[in-house]
Amino acid sequence: MSKVHRVGRVVAAAATVTVLAVTASACVTVHGEREIIPSATKAEAAAALEEFTTAYNKADKSFDPSKDADQVTGPLGAINQAGLKAKHKNHPEGNPKHAPLELTDAKFSIPKQAGWPKFFVADTDSNRDRDDKSGYDNRWLIVFTRTGVDAPWKGTYLTLLGLDEVPELKTDADGLAEPVDPADTALLSAPKSLGSAYTDYLGKKGSETVFAPGAHTTGWRAQRDKLAERPGYVRQYIDEPMVDDAYAPLGLRTKDGGALVFFATRHYEKITASKGLDLPLTEDIKALMTGEAKESVTLEKVSNQSAVDPGKGGRGKVNILNRIQGVTGAKGQ
Repeated sequence: MSKVHRVGRVVAAAATVTVLAVTASACVTVHGEREIIPSATKAEAAAALEEFTTAYNKADKSFDPSKDADQVTGPLGAINQAGLKAKHKNHPEGNPKHAPLELTDAKFSIPKQAGWPKFFVADTDSNRDRDDKSGYDNRWLIVFTRTGVDAPWKGTYLTLLGLDEVPELKTDADGLAEPVDPADTALLSAPKSLGSAYTDYLGKKGSETVFAPGAHTTGWRAQRDKLAERPGYVRQYIDEPMVDDAYAPLGLRTKDGGALVFFATRHYEKITASKGLDLPLTEDIKALMTGEAKESVTLEKVSNQSAVDPGKGGRGKVNILNRIQGVTGAKGQ
């Protein structure tokens, strides 16, 4: 899965607390769909992270998407599964360069929530970065979601942030994080609208006052403009927000009143080549492609972003911290 340097759905806290149901044996039953409770215990979060890492390594070693299909969902799942599918087709014998992923020094941000789905964020160190002062060491933040009491925790979003890029999150006296309402109008962009604002920005349809300059805003648009000038090739783009089910944005309140928001987008890129020129088709793209790429190929990509969304009234803009993207489909024509 490639790195580009670059939260399901946050459920609003219930306004009242329902009366706990007490059984005849005097045991207390807490209903996760009604009570405002921690989304997970630290032990549950640690177990979910361990299960995810174990499944990820099995899948990466064999290039078999079925090995971790039950541990991923949402944008991370789409990117992971498509990548493994392509690599398995090209290397059915498995991954000759497999090196086990190790996620250590885990810190868990666990919010209080009512209803489903629930989520938490694991902030970890990985063995894929250099632990020195060269600037290459990153924290891996994985958002885990769970759709019901009997459902497994699944990795849904992944973001890689430098040591000084991880925002300080707001916590209560018990050390629990505060989830952000997806329709929070006190933020510069409500999380549920952040995806559409971002895709509008990429398509130059507005939102110029929302996003701060950076590699994933002004830099990405400049890269597209540069590719558009390549002689013999025409590139067309369609950008779409992803806000439903496992792709819904999730966020946690930061100490300064803003929010750390995770959101997903889908991007279509159609590349048409002039006669006599080859289309830029990698082995992985060929493995995912339907149809025959005689003149053009349309790439479908899923991207997950992490952003700091400031409160309204200040001078700050939404800062896209990181973006991880992968090709999930291709159609030749």
